[in-house]
Amino acid sequence: MRIAVPDLISPSYFPAIAAVELGLVREEGADAELELLFPVTDAAEALRTGRIDFLAGAAHAPMHVFPEWSGVKLVAALSQHMYWFLVVRSDLNIGRGDLGALRGIRIGAAPGPDLGLRLLLADAGVDVEERDIHIGPVPATEGTGTSFGVAAAKALETGAVDGFWANGMGAELALRRGTGSLVIDARRGDGPAGAGAYTFPALATTDDTIERDPAAVAALTRAVVRAQRLLRDDPERATEAATGLFPALETSMIAELVRRDAAFYDPAISEDSARALADFGRRTGLIDTVPAYDRIVTPQFRHLWH
Repeated sequence: MRIAVPDLISPSYFPAIAAVELGLVREEGADAELELLFPVTDAAEALRTGRIDFLAGAAHAPMHVFPEWSGVKLVAALSQHMYWFLVVRSDLNIGRGDLGALRGIRIGAAPGPDLGLRLLLADAGVDVEERDIHIGPVPATEGTGTSFGVAAAKALETGAVDGFWANGMGAELALRRGTGSLVIDARRGDGPAGAGAYTFPALATTDDTIERDPAAVAALTRAVVRAQRLLRDDPERATEAATGLFPALETSMIAELVRRDAAFYDPAISEDSARALADFGRRTGLIDTVPAYDRIVTPQFRHLWH
């Protein structure tokens, strides 16, 4: 099985990474390999065309290429709530939560995740055009082999952007280097009410894969649930999973980031979460309708969450 991860050097999708790298997928009776495929919109297209079998990425990504959520399902959450951070240059002296201070800046955001930032700012009453806020790709992140958070932190350091919207690894790198200050952590309640529920990390596959090989889908689901439990109980196992896959610095950091996120490692996707996700898709123009819960989350594997 081919599993695409749009941002590899990151805690965002780490339960899927750990499930493969710690041998849990193999123990559950399946073979799998990870593929870094950035951005998540390209990864979603690869899922649609059958180039990959699973996407470990943003839960809303399928809506970019599967019209009205047709032909694709979420099988489990990799963790709960929207998981990107807004970080800006530390010399701008913008305090945490102070979205009103954003003006005349360039914010780097990957295609797909950028929708979360745009809607968050709109819901907070921030008019990006009036405030001259430019949201767009980080320079030199196009093509394969890109882990966006690491690249975004480097771009902030070199002055290529004034801020970025990226994962916990990118945020932590910028904060440790002193180049960035944290403005928004939506997962932990920053920003307008409800922003944390826009989207979340999830494992997605197609209806065709579920029909063709339900045993493999079940095996991967079980492995992800085991990985979440293992990482909650012993975050240091994250270092083992990252060794040889991450650079040395990021390998040394991943256990601490996983420890912070461990409380969110819950595979369940509630009806409320699915409804909020679909509403996010509707409000951002990805879909026109709000699909039923069973259209979004496959009923076949929900019992494996527990």
